[in-house]
Amino acid sequence: MAMLGRSGLGKLNAGRFTAGLTRRRWPWVTLAVLVALAAWFHTPIMGYARTGASFGAHITCSCRYIAGRSLEDCRKDFENGMGLVMVSDNPTTKTVTARFPLLSAQTATFRDGQGCVAENWNS
Repeated sequence: MAMLGRSGLGKLNAGRFTAGLTRRRWPWVTLAVLVALAAWFHTPIMGYARTGASFGAHITCSCRYIAGRSLEDCRKDFENGMGLVMVSDNPTTKTVTARFPLLSAQTATFRDGQGCVAENWNS
């Protein structure tokens, strides 16, 4: 009987040991999976961020300096899904900058005779 008790205790401690390792590893495994997904989808995510920022800057610049509407009213022209794009304008230089947080920013400038012109992308 003494042998049964010891082997049972050994199995109990082994189960706690493996459960402890599993609990300590899951945050690292989750982080590794998130990093792998970010690396895999980096190009499409950056493309969407750059396109959203460019579209936001160009549309808001046209709305603001050609149509003469307020910056708040220009947000109505955004497509669905552009809620993260933030815009700001500089009335002195007649520029609008749109930002997709942490990923991309784009500026469009109003020029007489040309309308709103976006800056070149820095690839």
